[in-house]
Amino acid sequence: MTPAPIAVESTAMFREAAASAAALRAQRANAPLLAALGRALRARPPRAVVTCARGSSDHAATFAKYLIETRTGVLTASAAPSVSSVYGARPRLVDCLFLAISQSGRSPDLIAALQAAAAAGATTLALVNAPDSPLAAAADHSLPLHAGPELSVAATKSYIASLGALVALVAAWTGDADLQAALAHAPSLLEQAWALDWRAALGPLTAASHLYVIGRGLGLAVAQELALKCKETAGLHAEGFSSAEVRHGPQALLDGRFGALLLAQHDATRPGIEQLGSDLAARGVQVLAAGASPRGATALPVIAADPAIEPLLLAQSGYRLVAELALARGHDPDRPPYLAKVTETR
Repeated sequence: MTPAPIAVESTAMFREAAASAAALRAQRANAPLLAALGRALRARPPRAVVTCARGSSDHAATFAKYLIETRTGVLTASAAPSVSSVYGARPRLVDCLFLAISQSGRSPDLIAALQAAAAAGATTLALVNAPDSPLAAAADHSLPLHAGPELSVAATKSYIASLGALVALVAAWTGDADLQAALAHAPSLLEQAWALDWRAALGPLTAASHLYVIGRGLGLAVAQELALKCKETAGLHAEGFSSAEVRHGPQALLDGRFGALLLAQHDATRPGIEQLGSDLAARGVQVLAAGASPRGATALPVIAADPAIEPLLLAQSGYRLVAELALARGHDPDRPPYLAKVTETR
C-alpha cells in the first residue's frame, strides 16, 4: 500500500518555522540584559569580535560579521572550534568579545572554545536557545534566544531567533533608535513573509539536480542557510555563495542544467546581485530572484524593511519553500538521513 502523502502543515519544520515571529516577540524579555550589555560595550569597546558556531548557527555568525562591522566598525572574524578542542592552541584574545551561537548549547567543541577564549582574556557571550545549557553556564554573559523547544532536526526558528538577537545586540551596543524600531516591527513582518507565495520556484527546484543560492553582505548568511536546508531536507545539492565570489570561478558551472536562487536586501549590494542575475539568465541559467529584478529571472515576492531585517524575512519565506520542496522531492523534512538534532562534535 502506498503511504498517504505528508501534508507540509503537519511537519515540525513547517510549524516551527512559522513560530519565528513568536520567538522574536519573546525576546523582548531580554531588554534588561541588552541594556546592560550595550552599556558595557560602549564603555569598553572590544578591539575585535570573535564568533564561534557550527551549522546553521555558523551562518548566523556570518550575519553577525556583516552587521557588527557595518554598524560598529569593529573587526569580526570566525574562530575554528577545532583550534582549541583538537589542536589545543590558545589564541590571544585580551580585550576581545568572544561570541558563541548555539541552539542546544551542548556541543563539546563550542564549550571548549569558549572556555579557552575566557582563559585567553576574552569577554564571552553566548547566544543560546537553551538557557540552562553548559555553554550558557560557561559564558560571562548569556542572551537567550527564546525560540522554545525545537524538535525538527532542521533548525529554523532558532536560526531566525539568532539573527534577531544579533540585531538586538547591535542596536543596544550602538544605541541606534532606528534599528531598534525596525526590530520592533520584525515579528509582524515575519508573519507577512511567511504568507508570501514562493511556489513559482517549486517546479524548477523539484526538477533540479544542483543549485547555487546567492546573496551578499548581510544576505550571504541566508544564502548559506537555505543552501544547507536544501541539502539536508530536500536532497538537493545546493551551495551558498557571495555574488562576488560566484564571478571568481564558480559561475563556470552554471548553464541551462543549473539553477540559481538570488536573495537581495535593499542596500548597496543589490545592484551587483541584480546584474549577476541578468548575466546568468542571458546564458540560459534558471534564475529565481527574491528582492531583486534581474532581466529574464522568475521573481519571488518579498517584504520591504530595514536592510538588517530583510535577511530574516528572506529566511522566513525560504523555509516555507524548502519545507514544500522536500515533500515535492519525496523527502520528509523532519527526518533527514544520518542527522541528529544535537551534533556533539569535539
